[in-house]
Amino acid sequence: MKMMTYSEGIREGMSIRMRENPNVLLFGEDVGKFGGCFGVSMGMFDEFGPERVRDTPISEGAIIGCAVGAAATGLRPIAELMFCDFLTVGMDQLVNQAAKMRYMFGG
Repeated sequence: MKMMTYSEGIREGMSIRMRENPNVLLFGEDVGKFGGCFGVSMGMFDEFGPERVRDTPISEGAIIGCAVGAAATGLRPIAELMFCDFLTVGMDQLVNQAAKMRYMFGG
């Protein structure tokens, strides 16, 4: 088994999926050129370009909302939040939007 750090494993997993499927995209705060808060997405902007690796504003609700919308249209989003503490800020998008979409729009 190949030895790597946790961050390297995450980056490798995301890169594999993005190479396999052009519908996979990554977005979050500073994930582009900067490579994310902890450097997890370092180099992915150069490999996959600005159409698939996008920086977002500092708004966890918007990041999760974009992921919900992208998934609803058939894309496979990877939404990165800097810290799990801020996940609760985006919970409305998950529990009041994503969870009910099937019932609101007929499937």
